Amino acid sequence: MLELLMNRRSIRKYKKNSIEKEKIDAIIKAALTSPSGRNKKPWELIIVQDKKLLKALGATRGSASYHIQSAPLAIVVLADPSITDIWIEDTSIISVIIQLVAESLGLGSCWVQIRERFDVDGNTIESMVKDILSIPENLKVESIISIGYPDEVKDPHGEEDLPFDKIHYNRYL
Repeated sequence: MLELLMNRRSIRKYKKNSIEKEKIDAIIKAALTSPSGRNKKPWELIIVQDKKLLKALGATRGSASYHIQSAPLAIVVLADPSITDIWIEDTSIISVIIQLVAESLGLGSCWVQIRERFDVDGNTIESMVKDILSIPENLKVESIISIGYPDEVKDPHGEEDLPFDKIHYNRYL
């Protein structure tokens, strides 16, 4: 697991290869095992493979989301905040699980934050994503995870680069 974490990097360039159904199914199954506070599971996922939809989603955050347009797959992570007050934490957990499973399957991924993001005119990115995907108003959009076969190589995290100065034992000293 540590090796997987050290190797996982945000990938923003993908090969044109489509992702095998078995790998998509594995990501979905793993995501559905995601822990949530009080086991409420407030999240829902939209699996996007349609090229027109990927293009539209990729345009929502400009340069921060352009890679969605070239990805063969994006997973939109939603939640119903009426189910629990910790939906943000729960959707963050499932988003990370999606990324880790993708990495374990030889795929790259990148998290695109949607919640609390705005375009240059002050419109919420969430409202744009909801329009594109016909998401009901009561649901919140936390993130979009782009996924594909990497078309770039990034060095793994080096142990010497880890911020050990942020670790405290017993007390904050």
